[in-house]
Amino acid sequence: MLLIPSLTRKHTLLLTVLIVAGLAVALSLLSRSISPAPPRTAEMTTGAVEGAVHQFALKYQSYLKANGVSLKLLPSTGAVQNLERLHAGTAIGFMQSGLGQLTLEPADDYAETPLRSLGVMGYEPVWIFTQAALAGPLGKGLGPLAGKKVAIGPKGSGTRKVALEVLQNYGVTAANATLTPDSGLAAAKALMAKELDALVLIGAPQTPAVQLLLAQPSVQLVSLTHAEGLTRRLPYLSRVTLPAGSVDPAQDLPHDDITLLTTTANLVVQHDLHPALAYLLLEAAHEIHRGGTLLNKPDEFPRQLGTDYPLADEAARYYKDGRPFLQRYLPYWAANALQRLLLVLVPLVAIAVPLFRVLPFLFEFREKSRLYRRYGALLEMERDIQARQLSADEIAQARVKLDQIELDVSHMKFSLDFSDRVYTLRQHVDYVRRQLQAHGGEWPTDTAHPASPGKPPHLGA
Repeated sequence: MLLIPSLTRKHTLLLTVLIVAGLAVALSLLSRSISPAPPRTAEMTTGAVEGAVHQFALKYQSYLKANGVSLKLLPSTGAVQNLERLHAGTAIGFMQSGLGQLTLEPADDYAETPLRSLGVMGYEPVWIFTQAALAGPLGKGLGPLAGKKVAIGPKGSGTRKVALEVLQNYGVTAANATLTPDSGLAAAKALMAKELDALVLIGAPQTPAVQLLLAQPSVQLVSLTHAEGLTRRLPYLSRVTLPAGSVDPAQDLPHDDITLLTTTANLVVQHDLHPALAYLLLEAAHEIHRGGTLLNKPDEFPRQLGTDYPLADEAARYYKDGRPFLQRYLPYWAANALQRLLLVLVPLVAIAVPLFRVLPFLFEFREKSRLYRRYGALLEMERDIQARQLSADEIAQARVKLDQIELDVSHMKFSLDFSDRVYTLRQHVDYVRRQLQAHGGEWPTDTAHPASPGKPPHLGA
C-alpha cells in the first residue's frame, strides 16, 4: 500500500489557526469599511420663525421624528447666517440661491466646498410691495423708489443682498433712498400703516407676510417689466409669473399677470452626512415640496437642476432611481440595519463559500493522516523485523507499540466513509502481532507465512 505524506497534529493546529486568523482579519477589515449607524439627532438652520422656510423645517422635524430621528431647528436671520452655520459644521440648512459655491465660482471643483445640495425645493420670489399710489410710476422700473423709504431686510440677510443688487440696477442706493432693515410681518404691517413706501421680501408664496399683503387692496405688488433683462444681469435669479386671479379669483386678485423675479431654496447638507439620513431627508423633501403653489404646478419640486452647490451622490441616485430598494419595503431603521448586516454578510459569504468547498478535502486529508501515521509505525516495525533478528526486549517494545496503536484507533472517531479503512488497519495490527507471537522474535526464511492464512497485503511499497 502506498503511503501519502502525513499531516501532523502540529500542522493541523497551524492550519486551523491560519483559517481563524484569516477570518478575523477579514471581519476586521469589513467592519472598518462599513459606515457607522446613522445619527439619531441632527441640526437644521432655517430662517425667521414666522417665515415659510421655518414652517417647512417644522414639517421636516415631524417627518424625521416619525422615523426615529430628532431634528433640532435653529432659527436664523436668513441665508447669510445659514451659510455661516453650515460652514461652521451645522449638518443641514436651507440656502437661498445666489450665495452658493457654484453660483459664485462655477468652475470650482467639488473639493472646494464641504457642502452638498440635496436639490432645489421651490421658488422664493422677490416680492416688491408698494403703496398703491406708487404702482403706476413703478410700472416702468424701480427708479421712482429713489428718495423713498424702503424696507430691504436686516443686515446679513439674503433678502437684503438681493434687494440691494436689484435696486442698484435702477440707480436706487442708500445714498438716495432710506433703506431700512425691517422685514417679515412687522414690515408688512408698517407698509399697511403707510410708515413705509415699499417693501422687498423674499420667501415662498406661503410666507405669512406675503399672504397678508396680497390680500390688501391698499398695497400693490409690483410687476417687473424688465424681469427677463435682470435675469441676464443677475444669473442666479429667474423669471416667474403670478397668474391673474390666482390669489383670490372672487376678488380678481391680482387683476393681471404679475411678472416676478425669483430665487430658489436649496436644501444643503455636509458632504459627510450619513447616506441613510440623506435619503431620509430626500424622502421628506419629496413629501413636503411635491405639491403645487401659486407659482408652480405639482411635482415640479424637488428637483436637481439649478442647485448652487455640488449635488450629493445620494441625491443624484435618488433623482435617477428613487428610494433605495430596502427603504421601499421596510421602515427607515429596519432598512438601514438590514443594509449594514448585508454589507457584512455578503463579503463573508464570498469568503466562506470557497472555504466550505475546501473543508471536506481538509477533513478527508486529516482522517487519512490519522490512519496513515499508524500505518507508518507498522511499516517501520515490519521493515525492522525483515532487516534483522529482534531481541526479546525489542519484541516486547514492539508489542507495546502495537497495543498503543490499537488503543489509539479504538478511541478515535471516524466518519462512516472510513470504517473499512479502520477495519483494515486493525487487521494489519493483528497481522504484525501474530508475526511476533509465532516466531518468538525469529523472522522465518519463508516470507509467505503459511501459518497465517488470509494475511493482509504487504505494508511496504
